Amino acid sequence: MKLLIASNNQHKIEEIKAVLCGKFDDISTLNDENIDCAPEENGQTFLENALIKARAIAKHTDKVVLADDTGLCVNALGGRPGVHSARYADDHNSTANRRKLLGELENATDRSAYFKTVVVLLYPDGKVVTGEGEVHGRIVEKEQGDNGFGYDSIFYSDELGKTFAEATTTEKLTVSHRSRALRDLFSKL
Repeated sequence: MKLLIASNNQHKIEEIKAVLCGKFDDISTLNDENIDCAPEENGQTFLENALIKARAIAKHTDKVVLADDTGLCVNALGGRPGVHSARYADDHNSTANRRKLLGELENATDRSAYFKTVVVLLYPDGKVVTGEGEVHGRIVEKEQGDNGFGYDSIFYSDELGKTFAEATTTEKLTVSHRSRALRDLFSKL
């Protein structure tokens, strides 16, 4: 089976490929296929956004499309940034997004949070299989670590005992929301 990952985020692509290694005959990306398609992710849920992405990309290929939507949900903020995580302060500006989030939590006593990922596998015949994954932890008061991307330097994983940015890629993949969502998806295939 040939798979197209519906993302231009190199960090995300690397994580997905690491988890999917050996599960598909061929894995390509939007860049590999010269597909320039960035649909507006205006859904109200992670699933809606993943489906928007998958369906838009599927119009440009005959491959199975894998799309995801991921967000950081902070309990003290009523689940925000949630589906708006990538554009919380500024469109795909991770530094601005982290700065805004830390500012909003400056005086918060509850810093609990979780990452959530929903993945969608869309077949050319329209069949859809989904998977979900979460990882729980808390938001630290200042950035810690040099690895990862997005909110990784401020998200402390309870299971790892460190921020995602302090973890190695292998450590992160053992507990990450994205790897859990992909494993959930494959348990349904």
